[in-house]
Amino acid sequence: MASRKKPIKINKYRRPLNINIGIVIFTVMFFYILICIALFFTKGHVKRYEVRSGSLSIPNVYEGVILREETIVSANSSGYINYFAREGEHVASGDLVYSLDQTGKMAEILQNDVDEILLSGNDLGELRSDFMQFAHNYRNEQFGQVYDFSYDVSGTVLKLSNYNMLNNLQRADVAGSSVQFSYAPRSGIVVYNVDGMEHLEPSMVSAETFSEEKGEKEQFVNNTLVGNDDPVYKMITSEHWSIVIPVEREKVARLENEGFVEVKFLKNQYTSWAEVNVLGADDKYDYVELKFNNSMITFARDRYIEIEIILDDDEGLKIPNSAIVEKEFYLIPKEYATKGGNSSNDGFMRETYDEEGNISTEFIDASIYSESETDYYVDTSVLRPGDYICMPDSGEKYPVSKVGTLMGVYNINKGFADFKEITVLYSNEEYSIVKSNTRYGLTEYDYIVLDAASINENDFIYD
Repeated sequence: MASRKKPIKINKYRRPLNINIGIVIFTVMFFYILICIALFFTKGHVKRYEVRSGSLSIPNVYEGVILREETIVSANSSGYINYFAREGEHVASGDLVYSLDQTGKMAEILQNDVDEILLSGNDLGELRSDFMQFAHNYRNEQFGQVYDFSYDVSGTVLKLSNYNMLNNLQRADVAGSSVQFSYAPRSGIVVYNVDGMEHLEPSMVSAETFSEEKGEKEQFVNNTLVGNDDPVYKMITSEHWSIVIPVEREKVARLENEGFVEVKFLKNQYTSWAEVNVLGADDKYDYVELKFNNSMITFARDRYIEIEIILDDDEGLKIPNSAIVEKEFYLIPKEYATKGGNSSNDGFMRETYDEEGNISTEFIDASIYSESETDYYVDTSVLRPGDYICMPDSGEKYPVSKVGTLMGVYNINKGFADFKEITVLYSNEEYSIVKSNTRYGLTEYDYIVLDAASINENDFIYD
């Protein structure tokens, strides 16, 4: 019998695993790009701001109420009144101010002579100046001022005319019981109106003083009938006067620190220096009194006036208010600071305990963010409440508990958010000016986070 042949076992051929390095690299890069794109669209972006030197243009224009020593003079009998003293000018004690005519005879004489009277160049210049000032300060929303100005001009013209015709009265037979002449009881500035605010004191000024329902003037006009004890004019008897203005609370401290400020009167663009006196406050404003000892006669007929306070604004670093943040720090007395470890920076020796309760100390390299006369401001992340800080070469210990607050911004020069203290000099609604080149603060061309609320301290910044 023939022997059988062993079947031949055929093994399947397996291809060798050939790894294409190029495909692997491409795949890794592809997924990396996808991850970066996903992070780009899901992670909030930090906007930078480059710190530059600058200053702010802060509006310092205010409407103020004028306060001064004013005395209202009343008529001592009844009759038709005619004024002879020029309004807004100084009269001496005993100068003729007005006359009272019970019969109207004087009014007829003045009326008959009015066509023969010519105003002098000075008189016309005074009227021209009044017109120019009114045109410069006129506002459509304050149309009521037109009526006041009309009364002022009419009264001024008649008073100037009467003053020039006074010599003619000496030729007329007006003396006697029917006409009485009244003279100034003392020296001062004569004004022919009252507004009910003659006795207003600085401490009495409030928001109502500046409301739309301001006291209206009562103008005194020539040849009108007045009764006994009716007010006929008022007299300003002192060169010392003041303007009270409502001021935003954040500006009061600066005005108080200035002590004296330069004031521009927008009515005529004149300037004068005033002493600052801070008064009380209400829910919205503080009130500041600006005291003057000159220029009172220029504004004798005004009660309300617009002024601009001229301040010399210091230059500094200009930063947006959105970048400013407040942060709490532990306050550690300076005498507890020491150097240790491999760091040349100041740090503190903190008391520690091992598992067996043995006491030892360790050096804490703490970043200092600011300092006062007695304390360092230390980051709260390196210490805990209740930690004890040991004084070098002494057995004294200080419990960490006292906290202070600093105002600052997040500096990102090193690629992460690093708090830097700032000192604000002044600010408006959008920007603040801060001191430059301070020990713990900013310098020009530093980069800071534009919106402090969009980041946390020590966050890394990704471009």
